[in-house]
Amino acid sequence: MSRAFVNEDSCVDSLPDRPVSEHPNLATEPGLVLIGEALEAARRDYAAAQAASDRERLASAGRDLRYWSARRATAQPRTPVPSSDVVQFGHSVTIARDDGRRQTFRIVGEDEADIKGGLLSVTSPLARALIGKGKGDSVEVATPRGAKSYEVVTVDFG
Repeated sequence: MSRAFVNEDSCVDSLPDRPVSEHPNLATEPGLVLIGEALEAARRDYAAAQAASDRERLASAGRDLRYWSARRATAQPRTPVPSSDVVQFGHSVTIARDDGRRQTFRIVGEDEADIKGGLLSVTSPLARALIGKGKGDSVEVATPRGAKSYEVVTVDFG
């Protein structure tokens, strides 16, 4: 079809919004900083797209701006309780896997999560199973390959 027969206004549809989690938006201090940085980057991208009259980029930047604005507005800062001996949001926990390996994770908000960096989302099945457990406690988590068992080795404040 020739471009002459295409309504130019329909070429760039607005993009659907990024899904926002239904879970409470808990955030550590570093997580709040990351959300703030992402929001500022989205604002800059949106302004640049407006200045360039780039409709595709404007749609994408607008979607990101709406997402990060919502995440910042709903962020619930949480500071872990330093004297607690049970796993809580913001704590680091070392687990022994059923295959003998040990791993350490810090339980953080969804926007801060980076499993390769040892940052485990509070909404993940493992984090949900670990919250409230103490040293020596065992948890079992369902995985696509079957249930896995983990033992809490240490719990550290941040």
